[in-house]
Amino acid sequence: MASERQIHVGGVPIGGGAPVAVQTMTKTETANLQATMDQIHRVAEAGADIVRCAVPREQDVEALKTIVRESPIPIIADIHFNHTLALKALDAGAHCVRINPGNIGGPDKVAEVIAKAKEKDTPIRVGVNSGSLPKHLRDLEYSDPVEALVRAATETVELMERLDFTNFKISMKSTSVPNTIHSNRRLAERIPYPLHLGVTEAGTKWSGSLKSAVGLGTLLADGIGDTIRISLSTFHAEEEVKVAWEILKALKLRERGPVLIACPTCGRLQFDMDSVVAEVERRLEAYEDPIEVSILGCAVNGIGEARHADFGITGAKDMGMIYSKGEPLKKVATESLVDELFAEIDRYYAAGKTVVRDEAAAAEAAAWLAEEEDATAMTPERLAALEAEKAREEADGLDVRELLDEEQSPVAGRRFTRA
Repeated sequence: MASERQIHVGGVPIGGGAPVAVQTMTKTETANLQATMDQIHRVAEAGADIVRCAVPREQDVEALKTIVRESPIPIIADIHFNHTLALKALDAGAHCVRINPGNIGGPDKVAEVIAKAKEKDTPIRVGVNSGSLPKHLRDLEYSDPVEALVRAATETVELMERLDFTNFKISMKSTSVPNTIHSNRRLAERIPYPLHLGVTEAGTKWSGSLKSAVGLGTLLADGIGDTIRISLSTFHAEEEVKVAWEILKALKLRERGPVLIACPTCGRLQFDMDSVVAEVERRLEAYEDPIEVSILGCAVNGIGEARHADFGITGAKDMGMIYSKGEPLKKVATESLVDELFAEIDRYYAAGKTVVRDEAAAAEAAAWLAEEEDATAMTPERLAALEAEKAREEADGLDVRELLDEEQSPVAGRRFTRA
């Protein structure tokens, strides 16, 4: 269930049916202005909608003034322990301030921050983390960690409402993927406010990406979540952004850049597919359009398994084929497959997003495919054809009335009479 309320972080709408926003966090010391701005520009180029900066010191607040002014995307100031830094971050023009009411100094300190946020008309992100739950929930954390998280979050929401403040989003993160899923499902049923999703301290680029994809992907598929952040142990924040986008693209929630389809390879593979895939993926980064490109490792299943792809490669030992939407375009020597693929893609854009087809080359490619085809291979098309033929054969020798048992039918007496 998507959140009902909507807030705006800078010009980015969050919740209320808006597209899921991609967020990351700078890995630099915020006071190091040049390094921080360089990283912000990199994450913005990678597709971040919002970026968060840690503000643990006075010099970070000073840098924040310039960062907010020069950043191409909205800035969230990340504050812990010191509520005066939250007040100064709001004065510095931060587009949003992140606080954890559990460590900011108590309800009175929270109230001061909220009063300033109201004055500035600035949204707040309130965060609950499995590593910093309030003391009175510690025992519950051992017996029911999911309910402990949810209760901490709902208590935070109740505090915001007592302060007559609704311009906030809430995050509830855990290092446990199941706890992250179950707690956010429960919370989404209880509150109307936007939810920021993340698996906190997820791990390396490899393991952390997988944990985040499972946890966040499950919630997003349920319609839960309005912003996401992938938390990876890397100094390259743009890598977090790339993973976030792949999750959103996989779920068809947002589109950005090409989609690459590639088979897992098998004993039919006859060319150096792994290097081809790597090169195609690298070169596709230069394209902004959400075209689908398929690379499949054999001539038998290539077109059938990716018939929907805008462009594709299917290969054999010495030759391969470029195709578009399931139709052959040209036969190509294996060593030229990648260059010829991108030549066709560029020709497509030059022609106003129209596939340019040389009929003679397409016929030659189709003939090559027919020669390469294994008559015993069970392609999806052959399986479908066999099933259809079997159904026809069975139907030819069967009186359709034998299929209708009026006594067992839930609509007995409401069928047309059949002669």
